[in-house]
Amino acid sequence: MGAATGSTKVWHFAALLGGNVALALGPLWVRLADSGPVSAGFWRLALAVPFFVLLARMNRQPLTGAPRAVLWGVLAGGVFFALDLSSWHLGIELTRLGNATLFGNAGSILIAAWGLIALRRWPHTPEWLAFAAAIIGSAVLLGRSLQIDHTTLIGDLLCLLAGFLYTFYILLAQRGRAVLGSWALLFWSSLIGLPVMAAGALLLGEPFWPTNWGPVIALSITSQLIGQGLLVYALRHFPPLVIGLALLTQPTVSVAIGWIWFNEVLGPLDLLGMALVAAGLVLARVAERPAAPPLEGEERP
Repeated sequence: MGAATGSTKVWHFAALLGGNVALALGPLWVRLADSGPVSAGFWRLALAVPFFVLLARMNRQPLTGAPRAVLWGVLAGGVFFALDLSSWHLGIELTRLGNATLFGNAGSILIAAWGLIALRRWPHTPEWLAFAAAIIGSAVLLGRSLQIDHTTLIGDLLCLLAGFLYTFYILLAQRGRAVLGSWALLFWSSLIGLPVMAAGALLLGEPFWPTNWGPVIALSITSQLIGQGLLVYALRHFPPLVIGLALLTQPTVSVAIGWIWFNEVLGPLDLLGMALVAAGLVLARVAERPAAPPLEGEERP
């Protein structure tokens, strides 16, 4: 019995790490796609929608019949989800992959801040430390980007905006997740996001149809199906500290990919800024109330 339990925990931890690694591969496929970055986001959602239908059916999650108030929240959340992906994908093209991954996950800290506002209380020590580390680390990284190129700074700001927009998606999606379930919510969020992303790609004048489908198919599989699927399976089994530490897998993998594929070399100040932002992400997780279960799929989609 003990061996079976230990084996189960190993599988859960492997799923947690595997989900974060899969999500960390997303920026690579965005860079390699020969469509525009927003167009790539459209295809990552479009290709995943049929699988979300299947997964929702397999898990007996309703795709219809939700109360009107829930549907309005899901509709608004889907729009923010699409805007988040559009901003993040545009930022990925303009900044270093490590920066894009860290700033894109800033939603964890913003959600913690929103929780304090909702509770109407001042932060406790771990929360103060999380905010301070994230702000100082972000300032260091933004300053380094400004030194390198104004374009890189714009990319950082777009990724920060994505983290901000993703926070609204998570907050709006909470009730929908409780009523519909994770897979049904992902189906509706993706379906609602498709016309928003298509319109954005056309307004930006991007190439829409890929000539090489490999990167967008890989993007959809790793970011929408494998990454989200493994996290939905694993997140409920771990405390916030473990989830926060596992989240650091994403920037680590992204930095390695940026170095190997795109020759993105980091200096000491870059590493310091990343370490501070990463510490802020972990501390934000640690500061979560133990009674509150982790939000499924809260990490960068």
